[in-house]
Amino acid sequence: MKTALALLCTLFLSVPVAAQELPSDLLRLVNAQMVFVEGGSFTMGCTPEQVTCEADEYPAHQVAVASFEIARHEVTQELWEAVMGDNPSAFGKCAQCPVETVSWDDIQAFLKKLNAGMDGHYRLPSESEWEYAARGGRLSRGHPFAGSDDWAAVAWYYENSDNRTHPVARKQANELGLYDMSGNVREWVQDCRQESYADAPGDGNAWEQENCVRRVIRGGSWYGKPGYVRTANRFWYATYFRNNNLGFRIARTATD
Repeated sequence: MKTALALLCTLFLSVPVAAQELPSDLLRLVNAQMVFVEGGSFTMGCTPEQVTCEADEYPAHQVAVASFEIARHEVTQELWEAVMGDNPSAFGKCAQCPVETVSWDDIQAFLKKLNAGMDGHYRLPSESEWEYAARGGRLSRGHPFAGSDDWAAVAWYYENSDNRTHPVARKQANELGLYDMSGNVREWVQDCRQESYADAPGDGNAWEQENCVRRVIRGGSWYGKPGYVRTANRFWYATYFRNNNLGFRIARTATD
């Protein structure tokens, strides 16, 4: 039996390209995935519970994040296909697995289509929003991984993943009810890559610059080692880069 999103995908793709608009049922399904994150201040970067940090996680610094919304889990293959009409994933035929093998540039096309005709502007989270949410926001208990001191409880990583992605939301959620922020696929965020946090913005907004060709990725993946699934760990790729352990989740600015 086809899932609701698969049926919506069929309806969406039957409309001529120039007139495509996302069905209202799809909007409701996407909205239901969004979790409100109350704003607050936190220390971003290398904090004591992280144990072993990389050079680009310094200096630890205070960030005041405004309230926002973020998806409960990574964008699935099912949702990507409903919006884009294709499925680029290397680990395909798994509707509830995260979409992967998507570049930052690909995601901009996805967001443009998702936002067409919709109220509420979907986007990538800023790096500080992502880390604040992964740490549990105002409900944080100070875990080094997103929701636990035990990486295996919250993450698919190289020791338990069987070398592939898994359906979203099968591991333990963090304090905010968010899944897979420590492992399944790594996640693109909005920010341009910087070598360190020196002079990083303290207001929770994305760190942008002109001619930005490298964007930050956050979180661990099915391929990652435990050190890579920490909430403070970060890396980067060129905006055109695609990889089978690289996906994303959506966010939007809170209206309340």
